[in-house]
Amino acid sequence: MTNAPPGTGGPDDPGFGIYVHWPFCASKCPYCDFNSHVRHVAPDQARFVAAFGRELATAARRTPGRTVSSIFLGGGTPSLMEPATVGAVLDAIARLWTVSPDCEVTLEANPTSVEAERFRGFRAAGVNRVSLGVQALDDADLKSLGRTHSADEALRAIDVARSHFDRYSFDLIYARPGQTEAGWETELRRAIAEAAEHLSLYQLTIEPDTMFEALHKAGKLAMPDAEMGRVLYDLTQAICTEAGLPAYEISNHARPGAECRHNLIYWRSGDFVGAGPGAHGRLTLGNGRVATSTERHPETWLERVEKQGSGIVAEEHLVQMENADEFLVMGLRLAEGIDLSRYEALSGTPLDPERIAFLTGEGFVQPLPGGRLKVTPAGFPVLNAVVADLAQPA
Repeated sequence: MTNAPPGTGGPDDPGFGIYVHWPFCASKCPYCDFNSHVRHVAPDQARFVAAFGRELATAARRTPGRTVSSIFLGGGTPSLMEPATVGAVLDAIARLWTVSPDCEVTLEANPTSVEAERFRGFRAAGVNRVSLGVQALDDADLKSLGRTHSADEALRAIDVARSHFDRYSFDLIYARPGQTEAGWETELRRAIAEAAEHLSLYQLTIEPDTMFEALHKAGKLAMPDAEMGRVLYDLTQAICTEAGLPAYEISNHARPGAECRHNLIYWRSGDFVGAGPGAHGRLTLGNGRVATSTERHPETWLERVEKQGSGIVAEEHLVQMENADEFLVMGLRLAEGIDLSRYEALSGTPLDPERIAFLTGEGFVQPLPGGRLKVTPAGFPVLNAVVADLAQPA
């Protein structure tokens, strides 16, 4: 096992990524707890480009010798950026680091007609993969989710994405209020027919400080119960596996080889720079691994970067067990599981073999050849409990 920082080419290198956060949306969805903001006056994109460049340059000075294997433009709604803005950010990254020739460059997009028309420009700017926030293929549910597009618009946007990008993905939310098993099966099969290689399928959850939380507390939003949620989850796994899109992560499905490389950096505990308002990062530096987070408010972030060169407001040095626990929590989300020797190297102690044996006997985990451990299909619906059990000290 190598001790080299991620992104320097060691044999166990999970890669080195750059995440750039565009914090603006046309409207705020009632279920969303992301750092997204609505502005009635268009943001000064030139000013943001300059600030992204400064923050990225500060990060590059801390991470010399790294090779960027993935860039992810997330949000918010990055497709609200002009293609020239996207191109300028990608050019800045290319000046500051070595970028792998096969670097995955993903941009999140909303499937409205106006944004779909920009796809040609995004491709020319250097984006080679798009992720569409479709969320539903039912107009009534799209309206209840606060989405501003129709199902037909979403399908047209997928078609436009297909015409410009070899790699594209889209998200759907299920376990929505009033959703039935038959309805979800019809919708999912329709989605699979449109998907080339990747789908992200998330169960709707009530997040703190969202409009949905307020409605739920007031008794105005009836969510499917746990039993129905489990039925829909099991149905999702069965249909996607049958269609050749098995889950490689608890909520993400792909044909073999088409996994989102950027998200794999997160789940494999690689290093990544987080730039932009509210972005998070993980960096292995000379004094250990640090977790960074930036100022969430966009205009305050701008001012901070312009004055100080970075919007970072918190930087935590992760101690040995924090690194190990994060590796466990993130890695066991993956169908491939974790390398037990890497966990031991991070924590200084192996996972308790008695707990592994117990969870194996219960059918929740499975030891693999080569010293790996993965969660089974029966274990994924109770993943949090499995991880909590394994994380307890021997």
